Parts: sequence; structure tokens; C-alpha cells
Amino acid sequence: MKKVLLVKGGWDGHQPNEVTEVFNRMLKDEGFDTTVSDTLESFRDLEYLKTFDLIIPTWTMGTIERDLVMNVIEAVAGGVGLGGCHGGMCDAFRESTEWQFMTGGQWVSHPGGAEVEYTVNITNNSSTITDGVEDFKITSEQYYVHIDPCIEVLATTRFPSVVWYNSPNGEVDVPVLWTKKWGHGRVFYSSLGHHADVFDIPGAFETMKNGLMWAAEGNQIAVENNLSADEFSSDKKMF
Repeated sequence: MKKVLLVKGGWDGHQPNEVTEVFNRMLKDEGFDTTVSDTLESFRDLEYLKTFDLIIPTWTMGTIERDLVMNVIEAVAGGVGLGGCHGGMCDAFRESTEWQFMTGGQWVSHPGGAEVEYTVNITNNSSTITDGVEDFKITSEQYYVHIDPCIEVLATTRFPSVVWYNSPNGEVDVPVLWTKKWGHGRVFYSSLGHHADVFDIPGAFETMKNGLMWAAEGNQIAVENNLSADEFSSDKKMF
């Protein structure tokens, strides 16, 4: 049975309790053994983190000790999956460039606020995460994110949907769903999820579920092949 650690907190406006409960039910229905925490102290013990197949942060903004970030970084590099949505993962700790490097992106704006209608365009139908999912519309915050160029983009949305300071630059497609490799670990992110009811939309729910399950699968591969984060360690300055 795969094990998942869900860590919730931060800004209440993103409904961390409700979003975490959606993920908790989602993964329990898929046979996961879930542990829910409301403290970042859950990241204090690296060996504890290594007992999980997947870590899901739902923690918008806030601050975090560097030692805790480094423990998550090491756990994921060793094979533990990392998955999350919206501000709960890629607007979690704005001062932590290490966190942003691992997750693959950072929120910078949502022009138009929470009531923008936009389309999520599936750009990679060959992924198991998006297989069978068609483009879908959503009314919510439309996240403009700065991204790591090495991510694999699975879905995008087109800006601008509303007139704002970025409009003179013309239209641009910004990632909504992506994956990334971090050592032996798998990282998945969806910019959807401003409120928990976003996941009432089938396309949002299915891609989130598939993405979390995909991220969790990497740990078994690492364990079966006796893989370790040690092979990626370096005495060169990386952060």
C-alpha cells in the first residue's frame, strides 16, 4: 500500500483544509494510506519523509526553515514523489528559491482575479496524466507563473484573458499542468485549485488524481532498483 503525507496550512483563502480533504478522499479511494498534518514540523525528520511514496503540500505563502526545505529536497531526490496544486505548492514559500527550483515554477500574478473564465488546453495527450482528457473550461483564478524551462508541460492556458499591464506583450500560452524530475523523484503540479470546488470539474479532478498517482509511482522504482539520492550529491555550490 502506497503511503502519502499531506501537509496543510498557510493562507486560509485557498481553503487548505478543504483542498487537502479532496486529495485525502481521492487517494484513499485509490488504496493509499494517508497521513494528514497541519504543521511544517512534519518535514523535520528526513528518515520519516523517506517512509512515504508521496508528499502533498497545501500551504500557500508562509515561511519555512531552510533545513525543512532541504529535507524535502533530499527525500524527493531519493524517489519520494511530490505533487500539489495552485498556491499550495507553487506559491508556498516565496522566499525559498530552493523550493521553487524543486517544484518547477512560481506564481507571480492572476490578472482578473477569481472570476476569469478560461480554457485549459491539453498539449500532451501521450501522458498517462492527461490520457483521455479533453480541453475544458474553468472559471477561477488564471495563474500566470514563472517556470523552470526543463519542465514537461502537459496543459496550458492563453493570456491575456483580461486587459492588464501584461496585455501589450500579446498572447502567450502559460503552463497549467507540468511534471519534472528531481533526482529519482517525480514532481507534478497543477495551477488549478483556487478553491476546493474546482475539482468538481472532471478534467481538473482526473488530471490531479492521475498526476498524484504518477508522482507516487517513482518511489517504488527507486526502492526496487536500490537507487539513492547520493549519486546526485555534489560538493559544488548548488543553492
